[in-house]
Amino acid sequence: MKHKKGKNIHGWLIVDKPRGMGSTEVVNMTRRLLDAKKNGHAGTLDPFATGVLPIAFGEATKLLPFVTDGSKEYEFVVQWGKATDSGDTEGRLTEESKKIPTREEILAVLPSFFGKIRQVPPAFSAIKINGRRAYDLARRGEEVKIPERIVEIYDLKLLEMLPDNQARFWTACSKGTYIRSLGQDLAGKLGTCGYLTELRRTKCGNFDLSQKILLEKLKNIEYCIDPEKVLLPVITCLRDIAVIAVTEADAAKLRHGQCLSPKAYEVANLSGQTAAAVCEGELAAMVRIEERRILPVRVFNFD
Repeated sequence: MKHKKGKNIHGWLIVDKPRGMGSTEVVNMTRRLLDAKKNGHAGTLDPFATGVLPIAFGEATKLLPFVTDGSKEYEFVVQWGKATDSGDTEGRLTEESKKIPTREEILAVLPSFFGKIRQVPPAFSAIKINGRRAYDLARRGEEVKIPERIVEIYDLKLLEMLPDNQARFWTACSKGTYIRSLGQDLAGKLGTCGYLTELRRTKCGNFDLSQKILLEKLKNIEYCIDPEKVLLPVITCLRDIAVIAVTEADAAKLRHGQCLSPKAYEVANLSGQTAAAVCEGELAAMVRIEERRILPVRVFNFD
């Protein structure tokens, strides 16, 4: 999101989103607190969820897809024996069951969720149907039909059995995975019903809770001399991508949309890959390594 007023600041802010706030609310608040001209978020979190919400400022917004498309990690708590229309505590009760799974039963079904699975996103989601958000339709009582999708579960663990017929889990999964649907599907596999009472994202792309900042703490940044010091460098999100150190002259060429010759750089083993072209520690461009050229696909200007 871009506004005429505000400063051109660049970098990442990893917010520990509190329950009850929407992702857009956090974007608007952080833009105001840092007096920023432009920012946006990666990986939407529902108001019900908490945890890692990466906020990109300035030129970092050009890298949002690299974070949004990355894997995610979550902790979540399932309430067994009851179901709601939203899949969490925000909805109305729709079903009850006397079947409460044991620890052994839960452990036995977890492997069936590993790998690529079919999943139907919940009606109360931000997915658009004919230009309208699914949750808006669901709240109006309209029938919502969302086609199933293929997602991937890299890992799924039972962390602990909890009182009041609840259990805590951890999962690592692909972009597009709905944890509320995962909780419901787990319950269904166990012959009961269930909904989420807690949902916390612990990792989004390369960002995790070790880098987080609380919104309450951020509010005090307004009184600091240099609020930009709380931002992580733009390149932080690219830890898993190859880096090419380019000359100042070649960095200028890339910024003007010109290709470079791969002969000047040792990139033969990177053919077909995306890499970060860096000049004196500053990101100049995201490039595509081809056999006969280094092609800029996204350029950065920090002036």
